[in-house]
Amino acid sequence: MVLRRPERAKPPVEPVTLKILVAGGFGVGKTTLVGAVSEIRPLRTEELLTEAGRPVDDLSGIEGKHTTTVAMDFGRITLRADLVLYLFGTPGQERFWFMWDELSEGALGAVVLADTRRLEDCFAAVDYFERRAIPFVIAVNCFEGADRYPAETVRQALDLDPDVPLLLTDARDRESVKEVLIGVVRHAMEQAAEHRRTVTG
Repeated sequence: MVLRRPERAKPPVEPVTLKILVAGGFGVGKTTLVGAVSEIRPLRTEELLTEAGRPVDDLSGIEGKHTTTVAMDFGRITLRADLVLYLFGTPGQERFWFMWDELSEGALGAVVLADTRRLEDCFAAVDYFERRAIPFVIAVNCFEGADRYPAETVRQALDLDPDVPLLLTDARDRESVKEVLIGVVRHAMEQAAEHRRTVTG
């Protein structure tokens, strides 16, 4: 009988963890998106909308909304055994934008959710990430009953650079959201590689 040395178990892979922001206007679906893919119970900091907020919270098109994020949403998804994304949903209302600088610290990239019924609501997020050179993708959340427009029409309306990916998504659907997150990681990696070529070239 031949005795074989037992195979050494491979050490567990230490996953790379990346931080992704989820931004966009008030009521665009950021909390829904994080909740759709998170493998942990998402951390939510939602409060009920109040009468005091009615003068500053534009509810046109989202009349059924009763809560709002006041700090952030947080979730986690494992894309591969060696790649974990931490998702941070930013507050959409202008009076909470002071938190964006802290949330964006160390972020690899961002998803800017857009609603074609209120497209102007995502201008601030687009400007924010462009100014700070944080790679981002636009994800048009395809709400039921909302008009559908060709991607190029939305791109022109947002005055996006040609290299910014624009994707259609359903923030309620796990697989649809995963494709958006993969798109963010891919875009950020391409931007980093392009930057290295520029520096060393």
